Amino acid sequence: MTAPAPLLSPEFLHRLEQLELVTRKIFSGKMKGDKLSRRKGQSVEFADYRQYTVGDDLRFLDWNLYARLDRLFIRLFLEEEDLHVHLLVDNSLSMGFGSPTKLQFAKQVAAALGFVGLTNLDRVAVQAFNDRMTETLPALRGRRSLWRMLDFLDKLGPAGPSDLARSLKQFSMRCPGKGIAIVLSDFMDKNGFEDALRYLVARQLDIYVIHILAPEEIDPTIAGDVKLIDAEDGDAAEITVSRPLLDRYRRNLDAFRGGLHDFCSRRGITCIFAPSDTPFEGLVLNYLRRKGLVR
Repeated sequence: MTAPAPLLSPEFLHRLEQLELVTRKIFSGKMKGDKLSRRKGQSVEFADYRQYTVGDDLRFLDWNLYARLDRLFIRLFLEEEDLHVHLLVDNSLSMGFGSPTKLQFAKQVAAALGFVGLTNLDRVAVQAFNDRMTETLPALRGRRSLWRMLDFLDKLGPAGPSDLARSLKQFSMRCPGKGIAIVLSDFMDKNGFEDALRYLVARQLDIYVIHILAPEEIDPTIAGDVKLIDAEDGDAAEITVSRPLLDRYRRNLDAFRGGLHDFCSRRGITCIFAPSDTPFEGLVLNYLRRKGLVR
């Protein structure tokens, strides 16, 4: 049996070293890092003045300004803090479909984005979910943690049914703070995706949705009499595949994709459609850069 290819090649790792993850929001972290926060602190980058109030740190009084204006002002500085990156990987049974599988593609993209974060000293956590949060890799920092992250992702296999709302509610309740949340999923849940994404929006996370479908789902080639079985709950349907039926399927798929995209756009979520046969290196280096997730 041939061993699976590594999630990231050494050559691609070298190219990823030139990138960094970007957030459209600025958050406060728990320790000093590389991202500028709007919270005023004690770093070297001056931000503004404000009038002195009792209890302010006297070390930040501007005595030159006092000499000119005869009023006390405090110097304010931008604080540099670490960025939290949450990679949420759907490993439900439906993600095991396709060639390559949607899950394998999701793991590659997660590995690439995680490496970019680790290289830039962001805090990177990876969590897998199906009908609940199933596997968690606590936040890592620094490129030495790459092998722990890759090992975690390598071991993820498809398992269990989907329950997006339950899973992302659990994540939202445990999420230690604000940051970037990147959800990699096919979003195939019979109960919909809306409630699940609302939980993330409520946490004021900077949210990216990477919608992954297999080429066989986008453009089916089946014909004739077939029996379709749901990979997650075993529901079966016997159908006769005809051109009108395939046309209706494609319309429904377009409506599903459009509905997800519109829902996300109205709530400030960036939605990225990524078929699992997309050359993932180009996706990360080019498409995600145009979408503003990396630079």
